[in-house]
Amino acid sequence: MNGMTPTPTPTPIPHPRRWAAAVVMMVAALMDLLDVTIVNVAIPSIGRDLHASESALQWLVSAYLLGFAATLIVSGHLGDRYGRKALFLAGTAGFGLAGLACGIAQSPGQLIAARAAQGVTAALLMPQVLGSFRTLFHGKERGAVFGMYGAVAGFASAVGLLLGGLLTDADLFGWGWRSVFLVNVPVALATLLAGAVLVPATRERGAGRPDLLGSLVLAAGLIAIVLPLVQGEANGWPLWGWLCLAAGVLAVAGLGVLEARRRTAATVPLLPVRAFRLPAFSVGLAVQLLFAVGMQGFFLVFAIWLQGGEGYTPMQAGLVTVAFSVGGFLTAPAADALAVRFGRLVLAAGALMMAGGFAGVWYAVAHSTAAHTGAWPLVPGLLVAGAGLGFLVVPLVNVVLSAVPADIAGGASGIFSTAQQFGGALGAAVIGSVFFGALADGGPTHALTTAMPWVSAGFLLSAVLCLLLPRTAVAPDPRPEAEPVAA
Repeated sequence: MNGMTPTPTPTPIPHPRRWAAAVVMMVAALMDLLDVTIVNVAIPSIGRDLHASESALQWLVSAYLLGFAATLIVSGHLGDRYGRKALFLAGTAGFGLAGLACGIAQSPGQLIAARAAQGVTAALLMPQVLGSFRTLFHGKERGAVFGMYGAVAGFASAVGLLLGGLLTDADLFGWGWRSVFLVNVPVALATLLAGAVLVPATRERGAGRPDLLGSLVLAAGLIAIVLPLVQGEANGWPLWGWLCLAAGVLAVAGLGVLEARRRTAATVPLLPVRAFRLPAFSVGLAVQLLFAVGMQGFFLVFAIWLQGGEGYTPMQAGLVTVAFSVGGFLTAPAADALAVRFGRLVLAAGALMMAGGFAGVWYAVAHSTAAHTGAWPLVPGLLVAGAGLGFLVVPLVNVVLSAVPADIAGGASGIFSTAQQFGGALGAAVIGSVFFGALADGGPTHALTTAMPWVSAGFLLSAVLCLLLPRTAVAPDPRPEAEPVAA
């Protein structure tokens, strides 16, 4: 009636087990976050034990990331529509079983297949974690739980390489590198049991039907792009590789065109075209892709050089990378506030610092007069690169979410995460191919100094792209999302 005060919308009643559920889901997420990096320092040991080829070593990284990237978007939509708890539990159980398969693998092919399965199962559980947080928490609590998740993610990236070296060197029960994978089995089992009791069922009541056929096309396109890049150097870059690469690019581009022209209201688009029309999203996505290319490519070849060229143990190799993590911890807390004030310049400065830091690592290796470079000459470059990571990556998520309308924020965030995983697979393929191509010509040090300019060039290009972002690239608060509902 006119003149009457409208009734305020009631605040949703918080779920009584929401914090216990959050702890369980963060432990599950930690398995994936650690697994992205924990394997890198074990790769030389795996190669020696299983007599793996150079391309097989690249696939150990790329298979996991490709499996994740190919499954992530559709699994998020499946959880929204049919319920997140069932997919979370299935992903957790599958991740543990895939870890067991990795740990008992007897050939490179078996291990690569198990790694791909790990990536797929990780992609099943990870979107359910973030989607459940959006449903179970509101207001300040939502900010707190996402802050905790960010801290867990930062912790995982910092200790993953160190933990991988520790487990490999410890040689528990004579397992050697296998313990890097087998440690997931008891963690997954405990998380599965706790999740069945403590994690509530949630879903989005208005969620549309996932595009399963489009998901298969996207997965096939991503694999077709990476396959010739990994196998090309060993096979002399044959014609079939270039045709496969072109077909993959056309498949992904064609999927986007079809979704823009023909889409039923009940089906959720895999590639939200509206988001790609926003400069902050499309340019930010390219920055994220290049960042992942450089990061995964660098740590793959750096771990192999440290152990194969410098004679480091896996534990010692992990300790060297702590300098990179320290740099990130120093800058990450201030990154968002600086980006709100100075906008895109902070992100560009972060990318330049990463390019310069990795160039410093290259200079230390290339100009060392000793038989072995040693750890200390590497520390300044790693520290600067890590500091740049904080300035670049922390505000970048805000750049994307602030630009995207709330009704497509879920799909856009899935694309953003997919770009990170796919970029990592590309990095292992491209930079790994440069490294292994030069390895036969002059040994590990020559191979690393040949690959490092590619790493720095990627971050230099990222810095240029950051300048194409809107001048005030980051908002004080990300654009709010529509409130989801519990099942």
